[in-house]
Amino acid sequence: MTTLPEPAERVLVVTAHPDDVDFGSAGTIASWTAAGVQVTYCVCTSGDAGGFDDTPREAMPRLRQDEQRAAAAAVGVTDVHFLGYRDGQVTADLQLRRDITKMIRAVRPHRVVTHSPEINWDHLAMSHPDHRAVGQATLAAIYPDARNEFAHPELLAEGLAPWTVPELWMSESPDERVNHAVDVTDHFEAKLAALAAHRSQTAHLEDLRGMIRRHLARTAERHGLPGRLAEVFHVVDTS
Repeated sequence: MTTLPEPAERVLVVTAHPDDVDFGSAGTIASWTAAGVQVTYCVCTSGDAGGFDDTPREAMPRLRQDEQRAAAAAVGVTDVHFLGYRDGQVTADLQLRRDITKMIRAVRPHRVVTHSPEINWDHLAMSHPDHRAVGQATLAAIYPDARNEFAHPELLAEGLAPWTVPELWMSESPDERVNHAVDVTDHFEAKLAALAAHRSQTAHLEDLRGMIRRHLARTAERHGLPGRLAEVFHVVDTS
C-alpha cells in the first residue's frame, strides 16, 4: 500500500454517471469532507440511460441530477457540475478532454478521483465503456492538457491558468493495480445514505445495506484490513 500525505485541500471527482462516485468512493469522500477537504463533483452525463422503473425517459436526466445532488449532500459535498454528455455514448475525445481540463483549471485540485481507463476482467461490470472513456480523458486532461498553457488556448482567454494535479486516484482498477485502501468503517452510514438517494437506481435492491457492507468487508479483508470496511484505489503521483 502507498504512503500518502495528509488529505488534500481541494479534490475534484470526475465520473461518468450519477451514482458512480457513491458506489466507488462515497465513504472516502465522506472521510475527506469530515476533515475539512473541499470536494467538487464533475459528472460527465446525467444518467439518461439509467433507471429500473417507468419514469419517462425525458424526466430521467433531471431526476438523476437531483439524486446526485442529494447523494453529494449526504457526504458533505455541495459543489456538483454536470457536463451534459449522452449516457452510453461517451468517448475520450478532445471536447471531453477540454471540458475536464476546464474543470481542473477552475477547481485547481490537489487530488483528482476518477475511473480507471483499464478493463477490469475480474469484475467486468465495473468497466462500463463510459467509465473507461472518462478515465482516459481525465488522465489526458491531467497530463498533459491542464498543465500545458498551449493546450486548449481558449481557456487562457477565460482566465483559466494552467494547473498541475499532484495526485490521481482511480477506482475500479484491476486488483493488481490497487495500491491504497481507505478504511471507511466510520463513514458507512454516510455512504449508504448517498446510495439510497439514488432511488431510481437502488430502490429495487432488496438488501442494499447488506450488499454494500459485504462488498466493503471483502475488499477490506483482501487489502489488509480484516474486520473493517474499505474502498480501494490505484493512486498515481502525477506531479
